[in-house]
Amino acid sequence: MRPLRIAALLICVALFSSCAKRETPVEEGIRTKTLIVGNGSEPADLDPHVVYTATDQRVQVALFEGLAAFDEKSGLPVPGAAERWESSPDGLTWTFHLRAGLSWSNGDPLTADDFVQSWRRALTPAVACPNAYLFSPVKNADAFNAGKITDPAALGFAAPDARTVTVTTEFPTAILPLFAALPCWAPVNLKVLARFDAAAKRGPAWTRPGNLVGNGPFVLAEWSPNARIVVAKNPRYWDAARNGLERVVILPTENPEAEEVNFRAGQVHVTFAVPHSKIAGYRERAPDRLRVDPALDCSYLNFNCGKAPLDQAKVRRALSLAMDREAISRAVYFGSATAAFHLVPNPTGNFIPRSRLVFDPEAARRLVAEAGFPGGRGLPRLSLLVGTDSTAKRVAEVLQAGWKTTLGLDVAIDPAEEKILTENQRSGSYSIALWGWIADFADPMSFLAPFATGNGNNVNFWSHPEFDRALADAARTTDLARRAELFQQAEALLLAESPLAPVVFKSKAYLIHPAVKNWQPAPLLLQRFQLIRLEK
Repeated sequence: MRPLRIAALLICVALFSSCAKRETPVEEGIRTKTLIVGNGSEPADLDPHVVYTATDQRVQVALFEGLAAFDEKSGLPVPGAAERWESSPDGLTWTFHLRAGLSWSNGDPLTADDFVQSWRRALTPAVACPNAYLFSPVKNADAFNAGKITDPAALGFAAPDARTVTVTTEFPTAILPLFAALPCWAPVNLKVLARFDAAAKRGPAWTRPGNLVGNGPFVLAEWSPNARIVVAKNPRYWDAARNGLERVVILPTENPEAEEVNFRAGQVHVTFAVPHSKIAGYRERAPDRLRVDPALDCSYLNFNCGKAPLDQAKVRRALSLAMDREAISRAVYFGSATAAFHLVPNPTGNFIPRSRLVFDPEAARRLVAEAGFPGGRGLPRLSLLVGTDSTAKRVAEVLQAGWKTTLGLDVAIDPAEEKILTENQRSGSYSIALWGWIADFADPMSFLAPFATGNGNNVNFWSHPEFDRALADAARTTDLARRAELFQQAEALLLAESPLAPVVFKSKAYLIHPAVKNWQPAPLLLQRFQLIRLEK
């Protein structure tokens, strides 16, 4: 009988074990110091000189660090790889002093010349850095990026010694430390890039696990496309002792409904978003799980000004005036976004926009008639390119119905994953696209500059000399009142010509587990994961 009793005991133990509650990924993460976060979409790349969407940069800042970094809450620059900096009396030269003992994640020393060579690469025309305009204040940066100057030594970058970097500008630039904190100003290891033939051009192989060498608080441990990215604590980071996390798992989930289900199931600590229809329920039943933070984020429509009939400003402005932004805010966002009647959020820095759009169906119909399409007759069927999430689709449906009723315009809704959405706009393979912009830094220039002629982010194929001149003058003036007035002129012209149509200003609504500590509101949506803690 003894073997039978032993067998029965083993069966009971097995049954008890199978009935015990299993540890969720969130619970395991708290125990192992592994933060699991949603990121909205799959990164297109991790190269600091190539990425430009907020979701891509959110991963990139975990792997690379510039001379400065952004304080999440204020958006102001704080020391990064540089421990301090100062400006010359004339405001034309900035000197940055690197921390002692900096190294790359592979153990190579990180020197001042690494920054200089990296910035030269970012401005190399063959790299086609979409954010090259964020180097514009630097001496000869625009000319070199345009191929008008070919000698990289002519750029205003120098490394007098291994721990000193100087940046010389075309004009006094008081906010240069803000630029130094931007993701595109991060250094890359040119020795590593050279092995993958990417030192002077794009090359994705060097950003794969096992190849990527960075200087940030984490290293790339895994990248399973469309599944997850895992970054692990970098023991060689200068502030590694303060990093309370061992790993961060980053999940590309474009569907907020699916992500919310995953949150309730204990699969993720922090979501990238939350379905807007569920915000009220969380406010009532689980307010400690809901966060709605301020964000410098404007959702808008891009119009392809190179395609008829959108090559006519009257048609574009008619589409903008026919948009009921208040209805979109109420019906789609349930109060988590406000109607956007201008592009630059109010306020951005100390700037308060003066120009405003209105909802004016009569004026919209009149403009369409003046453009040669009375009553909408003759207007071709257009397509509206949108993301695959339910919010984007609902916004598109409200716009589709409104344009049909007001202008007699037929619009087809064309959903696409963010990577395709981005690529089609850059190639001009679209008519209208629901897009948006999160500020690179808290200044009107961040919202207005992408529409300047030749800007790498100008996917509207629109150009206006007065707009370009206003931005150029604003960049060069040290008179703050004059600078603000030039921004007012630029935005007024942009709204009148309507290469875009603002839709809403979005807050950042998401779900967060109570164990996540020190997660700061980040209007620029760039989170420094190394400052986060997981505690029961």
